[in-house]
Amino acid sequence: MTNLKITATVATVFILSFTAFSCNENKSSKETTMDNTMMKSSTAKTNGTQSESAKEVLADYMTIKEALVATNKEDAAKAGSAMETALNNFDMSTYTEQQQKTLQDIIVDAKEHAEHISMSEIDHQREHFKALSKDVIDMIAITGADAKVYQMSCPMYDGGSNWLSSSKEVRSPYYGDKMIDCGKMEKELN
Repeated sequence: MTNLKITATVATVFILSFTAFSCNENKSSKETTMDNTMMKSSTAKTNGTQSESAKEVLADYMTIKEALVATNKEDAAKAGSAMETALNNFDMSTYTEQQQKTLQDIIVDAKEHAEHISMSEIDHQREHFKALSKDVIDMIAITGADAKVYQMSCPMYDGGSNWLSSSKEVRSPYYGDKMIDCGKMEKELN
């Protein structure tokens, strides 16, 4: 029985050490590829300020993120519904024809994820938030952002997951208070 306790203790220490190491690891090749893709797409930004439509979408996104950080599915659901409305009312008239086509694709996908967030349990909300984050990052590559926006990365959630934040402080929406500081700031997007 004592040997079993010792083995269990050693295994627990090993798992915790691995988890801590994984949260602080360097970028994987997958993250590096994504960074290169984002750097290329950032050249598509328009000159000038971010549109009111894009500001509203980004504000709703940040509200969803904060609700997930707090593990508050009700607030995340409300913000998901608000974001769905903002995406439905998105004014693309100030963008080029090519940008409008790309934005339309992004908006269709983002609406689906916002809808799921508006009516799901917290774990499913987080799954859709990961995809929604990619959509909003792609949107900002076109619309720009008036305020500072940072791309954050958590290597532990689903093989590595990004999100946006208005602060450099790491507050992971993927684990809430279980692993709130898992991740790192990757880059400033604007």
